[in-house]
Amino acid sequence: MQATLLLLAAGMGSRYGGLKQLDAMGPSGQTMVDYAVQDAVRAGFSKVVFVIRKDFEDAFRTQVGEKHTDTIEVCYAFQDLNDLPGDYRAPEGRSKPWGTAHAVRAARDCIQEPFAVINADDFYGREAYAQMAAQLKATDPKQLSASMVGYILRNTLSPHGTVNRGICSLDGDNLQGVEEYTAIGHDADGELRGINLADERVSLSPEAVVSMNFWGFTPAIFEHLEAGFEAFLQARGHEEKSEYYLPSLVDSLIQEGAIRCPVLQTESPWFGVTYPDDKARVVASIQKLTDDGVYEN
Repeated sequence: MQATLLLLAAGMGSRYGGLKQLDAMGPSGQTMVDYAVQDAVRAGFSKVVFVIRKDFEDAFRTQVGEKHTDTIEVCYAFQDLNDLPGDYRAPEGRSKPWGTAHAVRAARDCIQEPFAVINADDFYGREAYAQMAAQLKATDPKQLSASMVGYILRNTLSPHGTVNRGICSLDGDNLQGVEEYTAIGHDADGELRGINLADERVSLSPEAVVSMNFWGFTPAIFEHLEAGFEAFLQARGHEEKSEYYLPSLVDSLIQEGAIRCPVLQTESPWFGVTYPDDKARVVASIQKLTDDGVYEN
């Protein structure tokens, strides 16, 4: 069975201050995307779909995409805030797209096989790709299916500011529910807190399992995503900054009993860049992996 890596690289980089998708992190100028594609190829993925924005298409193709055409099939999809179903229109004043589920939707015409979804600015570790590839190859591509790689919250925080995470509840090895929290960080009293979907700032366990947006799906997810996105737009499409999160889609399908979602808990290292000051830590972490022989110079 063939499997595709869907790589979400259309982010604005507002907190980072630029296009971190194109920023060099490795000792020879490798980007986070380069490492993701390399790990995916090693795990057996046969195609990568980059979700990007039209305004940096040429730079992305030249600096990233063209480097990988000899090792994997490369395709592109474009996230646009005006790419909406039916008669829906973006509200006046809105300048950014509609979140991670909307980004996945942008690739709906590019994927006919089981696929994994990742962020362009996260380093997930080689083992995580191997685990997900094995999971996807064991699924029936004609059936609705979902899976997720899980990480521990305390290992995914930034010392330089707050982060957004999908906090998971588990039933054995299966995902029972996932809720998106924003502005997660330690408050002045040292307590770890985040803002839930009800706009309440609540305490969080550092040991909570979180979604870092490393998901596995079969193509049947697109039909459910479309229906969920239309319902979201009906309820919140008038808001200037509302976002339709991928964890929210999965959570709704679990609550409906439409899917079971295995959580693949990995020992792979995770690190990412949200803020400019995160870069030094990421560069040092990749250099250590290079020194240890995991990656070439």
